[in-house]
Amino acid sequence: MRVFVTGGTGHSGSHIVPELIAAGHEVTGLARSDTAAAALSALGAKVRRGDLEDLDGLKEAAAAADGVIHVAHRQDLLFSGGIQAVAAAEVPIMLAYGEALAGTGKPLVAAGSIGSPGQGFLGRTATEQDPALPSGDEHNGTLRARNVVETTVIGLAERGVRSSIVRIANIAHDTTDRAGFLPALIALAKEKGFAGYPGDGTNRWNAVHIRDVASLFRLALEEGPAGRYWHAVQDEGLPFREIAEAIGSRLGLPAVSVPLDELVLPGYFGFLANIVTQTYPASNQITRQTLGWKPTQPDLLTDLDNGHYFPAG
Repeated sequence: MRVFVTGGTGHSGSHIVPELIAAGHEVTGLARSDTAAAALSALGAKVRRGDLEDLDGLKEAAAAADGVIHVAHRQDLLFSGGIQAVAAAEVPIMLAYGEALAGTGKPLVAAGSIGSPGQGFLGRTATEQDPALPSGDEHNGTLRARNVVETTVIGLAERGVRSSIVRIANIAHDTTDRAGFLPALIALAKEKGFAGYPGDGTNRWNAVHIRDVASLFRLALEEGPAGRYWHAVQDEGLPFREIAEAIGSRLGLPAVSVPLDELVLPGYFGFLANIVTQTYPASNQITRQTLGWKPTQPDLLTDLDNGHYFPAG
């Protein structure tokens, strides 16, 4: 299969590209710079120069491919407009793919978020059958902004596109994780002298190894039915306290409860306070049963014990 991939040099994309090539697919990756082009070539992919603002170019690339995997985003908009602006910019991109792929039955697999269904806020486990809630229906506007992207992609199934969303766990870990949520927690622990957790720390988080994310994108591309959500989650509901204890153990620091009224600026978690207090239990049962996906990489606590998040010196 000829696969067009965006975001092929990012955290997930740099694992998705070799996963596809190893399975015998021909991959063309979008590159906006010489550095990105060189990185894609090193992974074994062909290179298409361009960027996410060139909708005609994206349509052309999608039409020439047998399938599309989209994991890129307009990172340049984060500082000026936040995740809402990033999500708003993605909608016309998805619609452009829809124009190129309408009526073909070709796959479009795009990245989503486990947090987007909003079910974690209600205290129950999110499943793949939970649709993305309409923007504005929940109190967390950041996650709700992602929902319009998910619903746009899923809606393309009605236009003859084999579209689906891979919802990625809140923590996607591996040896190449440099800017994710986990490094931020580790940096906080080093700065404060202890690994903090909110309240009693029983709020549950989900996690997945990034190599297992890559295998799920491949399976969704190859076999996924249209209009479906998939959950790239291995640890389905890990208490936040256990994550803090694992970080503290590796750093030789205590794990300490942070009272809920001391979380925000200038408290321990600062701007992360609204995130760390949430609970995000999520199931992967339907994903396993439908696609035969089975995580094979280390779970979060095992990966923390591997030491690569805590280099010597």
